[in-house]
Amino acid sequence: MPKESIAPTKSNLLKTKERLATAEEGYDLLEQKREILVMELMRKVEEVKLLERDLDAAVEKAYPALKRMLITVGRERAGRIASGIKYTFNTREKRFQIAGINLPGLEVQTPDPELKYSPENSFAECDETVIQFFNLLKILTNLAAVRTIAWRLAREVRKTQRRVNALEKMLIPTARETMAYIEASLEERERDSFFTSKLLKKKTGKR
Repeated sequence: MPKESIAPTKSNLLKTKERLATAEEGYDLLEQKREILVMELMRKVEEVKLLERDLDAAVEKAYPALKRMLITVGRERAGRIASGIKYTFNTREKRFQIAGINLPGLEVQTPDPELKYSPENSFAECDETVIQFFNLLKILTNLAAVRTIAWRLAREVRKTQRRVNALEKMLIPTARETMAYIEASLEERERDSFFTSKLLKKKTGKR
């Protein structure tokens, strides 16, 4: 690892030691932050896996219910019933604090399912279809919210890892090499000064 091109003086040695101490402290803090972020990311990944499993199960119930409803009611009548049903869905950004980082997430508020059509003009298959698809929708919105957080966490992990690598592979080794170079240069200068002093004393004594 190349050293810095600076004069081997005591003041530069002190500055290099301070810079090295700061870099090593920053490395420890970033490493702790990275570990926390990775743990949170793995937790979110597991949560995504569970929601995906629930999503598969919900799909297996919802679409057969829709098929039964279409067979019983008919497509044209089902279309007329569906045209009179409207729901409002609210989405908003939700902030999360993880390892001192303010992460934006997504929160979707789904309304409760209501039978907004006349019971006289519908069948039990219609009710079942509404219930199953609302359940599917809730799982989809939860999955989207968790995936958003997981994606943000993964980005923060990559960013933190780059900083850790920069300190570990570049800044800290360079500071150590520079410190070793300055210390060696100062020691050599002191030895030269010592031998020069001894030589002068010896010559002075002979005189």
